[in-house]
Amino acid sequence: MWLLVLGALLGVKPLYAADGSGSADPVTPVILAVALILIAAKLGGDLATRIGQPAVLGELVMGVVMGNLTLAGYRGLEWIQSDVSVDMLARIGVLVLLFEVGLESTVSQMLQVGLTSLLVATLGVAAPFALGWGVGAWLLPEHSPYVHAYLGAALTATSVGITARVLRDLERSDSTEARIILGAAVIDDVLGLVILAVVSGVIVATNAGTQMGYGGVGLIVLKAMVFLAGSLALGVYLSPWLFRLASKLRARGVLLSLGLAFCFLLSWLASVIGLAPIVGAFAAGLILEDVHYRDFVDRGEHGLEELIHPISAFLVPIFFVLMGMRTDLRVFLEPGVLGLAAALTVAAVLGKQLCAAGVWRKGVDRLTVGIGMIPRGEVGLIFANIGLALVVAGERIINQATFSAVVAMVIVTTLITPPALKWSLARRTRPAEAAAPGAGSRPG
Repeated sequence: MWLLVLGALLGVKPLYAADGSGSADPVTPVILAVALILIAAKLGGDLATRIGQPAVLGELVMGVVMGNLTLAGYRGLEWIQSDVSVDMLARIGVLVLLFEVGLESTVSQMLQVGLTSLLVATLGVAAPFALGWGVGAWLLPEHSPYVHAYLGAALTATSVGITARVLRDLERSDSTEARIILGAAVIDDVLGLVILAVVSGVIVATNAGTQMGYGGVGLIVLKAMVFLAGSLALGVYLSPWLFRLASKLRARGVLLSLGLAFCFLLSWLASVIGLAPIVGAFAAGLILEDVHYRDFVDRGEHGLEELIHPISAFLVPIFFVLMGMRTDLRVFLEPGVLGLAAALTVAAVLGKQLCAAGVWRKGVDRLTVGIGMIPRGEVGLIFANIGLALVVAGERIINQATFSAVVAMVIVTTLITPPALKWSLARRTRPAEAAAPGAGSRPG
């Protein structure tokens, strides 16, 4: 039935042009685009889930399929990729996504992950960044060092959501390896966002005709760290009081509205001081803990994570499908693009294996930790999408070919992690079972 509905909608053209001309209501093409995207996303998510893969992978692949129907001669969906309103919904979806990722962790959890997770995260950022830069310098020598640096930045972060879901499905979320992986993945995101702020700041300054020295880079790092630390410290102090005050309001939806407002305000503040808005959205999620809105829960309302989920289920797939639609498969026929995608994938996998050297605790399986850090998922796509808008001396930092190569890397790293992690954990379980008392004996 879903295939029939999707097929029928693919044959429908918007009643007015994407540039706003025409007599129909301007919202008409937007609602058609959203309808197509949501149906495609849920269909792709279902197919991915059925084969044991994260739903986000199905959404991304479905977007790739929709965006490349031109290869079959159908051009009826090209307008979606350039529609400003759809792009705006996708950008808001990114903020909600990072807010939701932040909500899954807390400041106290970050402080408890210990030295091992910090070492793993640090190596898990430094190694992929260096390898990504090296791949860019090797395969894209004609491009500026800024392109190489941005490729390195796109490889740094780890998808907390994908790894957490795999571990939860395998019922191993309480293992030592899982705690190290999830703690390091959260720190990875923080460090990755700082690197994104530095690289983007240097690119913007260069594009404005100014050279940024070590002092300027240090200022950006300081600004990013001060914003994160300051917002977390201030938020932890103020948010309980703010939510306690808001709990006295009897209007419906107060908790959800206040949570989203908190997310968007911090995103705006991050943008004001020159950081990516996603930094503020992630910080907002980290700040808010269950204890802050306990008054709402005590009177029978749902928690913020539950309330935000329907909003996320609506907006986030728009981002993933749109990113997939912007992936042009024809560029892989160009010389070097397929090689670039393969090299970035190898660098992405190898870089996260190197981070396992930070595991110093005895009895912890380093291979499992390294595999758990592999998926780039949403964060890699966000970095690549930001790069599409950055230009230096007339050169787009992430062009269509490079963007498609990064998307291919994201798909492969997301695809291989669940089965690889399952195998690695089973590899550790089998010897323990074999050594257990009575193992291998026959009953009676």
